[in-house]
Amino acid sequence: MTRVGVISDTHGLLRPEALAFLAGADHIVHGGDIGGADVLATLARIAPVTAVRGNNDHGAWAAAIPESAEVAIGGVALYVVHDVAELRHAPPPARCRVVVSGHSHKPGIVERDGLLYVNPGSAGPRRFRLPIAVAELAIDGADVRARIVELPVARVA
Repeated sequence: MTRVGVISDTHGLLRPEALAFLAGADHIVHGGDIGGADVLATLARIAPVTAVRGNNDHGAWAAAIPESAEVAIGGVALYVVHDVAELRHAPPPARCRVVVSGHSHKPGIVERDGLLYVNPGSAGPRRFRLPIAVAELAIDGADVRARIVELPVARVA
C-alpha cells in the first residue's frame, strides 16, 4: 500500500497539523498556490514531492514549477493541475486515473467518467468559512482510494 499525501493552497503557510498528517507519506502532491520555495523544501524532507504552480505563485522560485504534472505512483497515473477548469483546454492524458487540483479552497472527491477528481481544499490561511483540509490517496496496485481530512485548527473570530 502506498500513501500519497495531498495538499494545496498553502499560500506560504505550512501548518504543524498539515505536517503531522503528511508524516509517513510515501509521496506528496501539492496542487499549487504554494507560496514559496521553503514550503516545497520542507515537504521534500518528508517525501518526494510533485507540485504545480498556482495562480499566486510568482517570481524566480516559481519559474521552474510546471503548470501541470503527471506522475505514476504504484499502478496509478495522477495528473496535477492547480485549477480544474484548465482541463477544458488541455484534458489529462487518457492513462491518468486521478486528477488532483486546488484553487477553489473547497475540499472534494468526485468520480466522473472513469476519473477520480481530488481537491484537498486549502491547508493554508483560512478563506471565508471553508475548512482547513488535506487529502490522502491510498494506492494498492491499480486500486486507489481517496479521503479528505479536515485539520483540527482553531477558528479565529
